Amino acid sequence: MFRTPILAILVAMTVTPAMAQDVSLYAAGSLKAALTDVATTFTAATGTPVTTTFGPSGLMRERIEAGETAHVFASANMAHPQKLAEAGTGGPVQLFARNRLCALAQPKVTVSGETLLDVMLDKGTRLGTSTPGADPAGDYAMALFDKSGHAEALKDKALHLTGGPDSAQPPEGRNPYAWVMGGDKADVFLTYCTNAVLAQRELPELQIVQIPKALSVGADYGLTVLADAPEAAQALADFILSPEGQAVLAGYGFDTANGG
Repeated sequence: MFRTPILAILVAMTVTPAMAQDVSLYAAGSLKAALTDVATTFTAATGTPVTTTFGPSGLMRERIEAGETAHVFASANMAHPQKLAEAGTGGPVQLFARNRLCALAQPKVTVSGETLLDVMLDKGTRLGTSTPGADPAGDYAMALFDKSGHAEALKDKALHLTGGPDSAQPPEGRNPYAWVMGGDKADVFLTYCTNAVLAQRELPELQIVQIPKALSVGADYGLTVLADAPEAAQALADFILSPEGQAVLAGYGFDTANGG
């Protein structure tokens, strides 16, 4: 557990009745490992339990709009929490982390950053992405295609294998991208670099290919505290944005909100 001034402040808050209520955190699937650690640390410091629900940001937003109880929403883009804020469901949206796209490739694929576009365009390459609209990772992949000069060809061939309401779900405990690639569903898959690292830990034979600068797409992550949330929800959001929370995110490969 971090032993820092912010946690000392949080510990002092455990005596207030407002902190007794559990905090419900809805967050992007790409944040699962990092924000699970953040939530565990927060609970240890404050005594306030945090229940976590992870999934594609667009689907998480829809569940909140449908009436599910969430107190803090951490999205893989700024647009989904901003939509809640504009509807009066959420408070101001704050940038708390950044990510970027990488490519996962099967070991049999001969590819580098310099040849990635040609490999993706090859008729024999099965190109996987997440589902646009439901999962910001899919939207970012479409933005990459738009920058390529071959958007129509790439969008036509892209297989939307994860992140959608009807996407096949991996077994409990499996990384979804390692599961997709291990099941030989794609030759190349575009996902967040943080996801690619976790997938490679599970399947070391997978290649991680850095996207060339000309095609690179950054991902801004935003969070909002939902209306009528307990006081502890704002404390959790503040902790995610604190140096200690940002250090946890950085440890999982995210760029922090201040660019560090």
